[in-house]
Amino acid sequence: MTSGKNGLTYADAGVDIDAGNALVEQIKPAAKRTQRPGTMSGLGGFGALFDLKAAGYDDPVLVAATDGVGTKLRIAIDTGNVDTIGIDLVAMCVNDLVCQGAEPLFFLDYFATGKLDVAQATRIINGIAEGCAQSGAALIGGETAEMPGMYHNGDFDLAGFAVGAMERGADLPLGVIAGDVLLGLGSNGVHSNGYSFVRKVVDLSGLGWDAPCPFGDGTLGAALLAPTRLYVTQALAAVRAGGVHALAHITGGGLTENLPRVLPVGLGATINLDAWALPGVFRWLAETAGMAQPELLKTFNCGIGMIAVVAADRAAALTALLQEAGETVTEIGTVTEGQGVAYTGRLL
Repeated sequence: MTSGKNGLTYADAGVDIDAGNALVEQIKPAAKRTQRPGTMSGLGGFGALFDLKAAGYDDPVLVAATDGVGTKLRIAIDTGNVDTIGIDLVAMCVNDLVCQGAEPLFFLDYFATGKLDVAQATRIINGIAEGCAQSGAALIGGETAEMPGMYHNGDFDLAGFAVGAMERGADLPLGVIAGDVLLGLGSNGVHSNGYSFVRKVVDLSGLGWDAPCPFGDGTLGAALLAPTRLYVTQALAAVRAGGVHALAHITGGGLTENLPRVLPVGLGATINLDAWALPGVFRWLAETAGMAQPELLKTFNCGIGMIAVVAADRAAALTALLQEAGETVTEIGTVTEGQGVAYTGRLL
């Protein structure tokens, strides 16, 4: 005979299954609006299906990318401004995919926290859905992990996984030669790398996240949370127009280390730093930290979030196409014989 006394439950251990189910219901409309040709199933299954043939591919090669947002999350958590951090997560993955010449097809997210706050998580995943919608990727699944004891109260972590495709033989880089022109596409601020350094500089400055921004409008926290720019649809349009030989996403390693990743052995680049003005956030970071220009150039995007390496005779037409798509485009240099990146002019 049992005593009728209730035993220990999963909820007693800190995991609320009902909250997880409620979150799935809350985010279904956001996921639904990201559906695209090829999507076959909604949220809630053990896996997600995608039909490459329905997406329009004859002989596809798949490309996969995964990334996170880094310690930019700390600012989002501390300020409570979590609405755009999901855009950052998507951008860090799909901006890499497009550099291979791939069209993003679908996206999955991993959200882990100590105690699930359904309202907060819904805001975060709505941001992920917005990033997916802007880049043409379907949000077809993910994982929400409630892990008491692993995260402090209110803390969470994010990871993203994107899969794209291209027709066989269309992969980038392709055909880069000396004399190709470098078109720099403007960034939207720091984007999503270097935030351990950013937070160190903010500590050094003595400012709080709610302090007036020293390099722009609003608060410092809000300015540093400006979401990573998505370059996907614009870059793919340029690739399809012809003349794009390579694309380089400028993240960790800055201009100095990311551009050489798409240049063949024996080729380097010269970049004219006088071609664009250093955005205020980078000037403030550099001046507050006493940062030398070489360190700045290998840490941050410095105002250039993506570089398109294009045929010289297509540079003007592609500049016009990208500008019409809303990009700020600057001719910043050329591909040269040699190796590495050489700089002329000064940002600081």
